[in-house]
Amino acid sequence: MKKQSILSALVGLTVLGAPALLATNGDKLIGVGPYSRSMGGVGIATPCCAITAAFANPATLSTIAGTQFDFGASLFIPSPRARVKSPAPPGGVGDWTGNSQDAPFPVPAIVIRTPIDKNWSFGLAAVGVAGMGVDYRNKDPMATNTNLSVMQFSPAVAYKMGDLSFGLGLDMDFNSADFGAGEAHGYAFGAHLGVLYKFGKFAFGATYRTPQTVNHERVYDFDGDGRYDDLKLANPQEFGFGLSFTPTSKWLVETDVKWLDWYGAKGYHDFDWSSQWVFAIGIEYEVKPGLKLRCGYNYGRNPVHDHDGWNPSTGTKKVAGNTMGQFGYEYFRIVGFPGIVEHHLTLGFGYDISEDLTINFALVRGFQNKIKERSVGDAIELVSTLDETSLDFGLTWKF
Repeated sequence: MKKQSILSALVGLTVLGAPALLATNGDKLIGVGPYSRSMGGVGIATPCCAITAAFANPATLSTIAGTQFDFGASLFIPSPRARVKSPAPPGGVGDWTGNSQDAPFPVPAIVIRTPIDKNWSFGLAAVGVAGMGVDYRNKDPMATNTNLSVMQFSPAVAYKMGDLSFGLGLDMDFNSADFGAGEAHGYAFGAHLGVLYKFGKFAFGATYRTPQTVNHERVYDFDGDGRYDDLKLANPQEFGFGLSFTPTSKWLVETDVKWLDWYGAKGYHDFDWSSQWVFAIGIEYEVKPGLKLRCGYNYGRNPVHDHDGWNPSTGTKKVAGNTMGQFGYEYFRIVGFPGIVEHHLTLGFGYDISEDLTINFALVRGFQNKIKERSVGDAIELVSTLDETSLDFGLTWKF
């Protein structure tokens, strides 16, 4: 009964602690949980904790022994900054420069994994997986304030057949969006498939996640007609491949490759995001029994296109079936949603407090990147920069 009360409280904390976060590969986290995040976001081939298994590859649930509960929390410290050069009203908004005023915020994740029998395993996850936002109120004459968050609830099963495992997860997403006109939320459902094959010191994993589309009703007046319009945003379909190598009992090396289909995702296609290849590598070394050091690197090319030479006077764009003026369109993309960080370095460690309890820490640094575009004749210039830091803490409890 006590364990059930603890789990219920942590589920509530996960839901309440999921405001918009500024993520890394586009607006998706490079990984979930301190173990994966300390190793560059890898985990498709060797999860090593229930959080990574449930998020990265459900087939890897079969590699975890016994019943295990994992709790993780990430403290995000994003640093967006915008600079706008524009004619004074009514032709523009005037010149301004400012830092986003969002405070650091936590994003918890909880997962429980348990065996069903010698072949079947079950996992249940509640994690924050994506999001984005800036707050330029009192800085920007247009008072740009955006907030998007994605929570994911995923029951999953895995079946092990010798060295081969298969996994299936059902994703239930809760998406919340607020673009300065009030919060609009919705739900989406999808599936997450995975396979894992172990051969000697190597393991190979592959995954596929279906696109999951949420309709945000009355979220923003894109065409300026005084009525709030709907916007469909899809968490993109995703393919992933991972290869891990354990040369000795003390070393683990894994590399993952993922493809995120932003271009084919509703909403992101409207705002001209390109699909993205993500490359990650992570290394773990056991210094002594119970103490493991970890590091990693993650790269995903900025998916947000720049549009030099656009026409602020006559240009228009279609957004969710509405005709949006080119100036507002570019302003919304560049200033409001700068999901542009590309390079990340990660560090962390795990320490066994006892046979049943392990603590994990991670530090993730997303290095500054910039996007800049000018209108025809250079009359308007829009610039956004972004760098990110996050601190991650987690507990693994085996019982």
